[in-house]
Amino acid sequence: QVQLVESGGELVPFGGSLRLSCGASGRTSDIHAMGWFRRASGYDYRFVAGMNWLNGSTYYSDAAEGRFTISRDKPKNAVFLQMNSLRPEDSATYYCAAALGARWGLNDAWGQGTQVTVSS
Repeated sequence: QVQLVESGGELVPFGGSLRLSCGASGRTSDIHAMGWFRRASGYDYRFVAGMNWLNGSTYYSDAAEGRFTISRDKPKNAVFLQMNSLRPEDSATYYCAAALGARWGLNDAWGQGTQVTVSS
């Protein structure tokens, strides 16, 4: 199993920036990809950004493209999400996740979430 712990969520002003961090522990050799999802109150989980753990390639949702950047410290099994130009609609609980199978949805590990609130 893989355990994930996020940190970095807080209240930020409109247009501000924030960096979320996520550390993985346990059977980290099982990780195929890591990513960030978010869930706003009353809404489903939404994909934000992801990274292929083998080759480091990244992919983003339309909402995140150009404003958010996912990065990693592979030796430390850590992944980060730099968020710039934040908007109130970015307010959500952000979850770090790891794909332990060949693709998302087969066997995923999830963190406990960290709250991001963007004031208008």
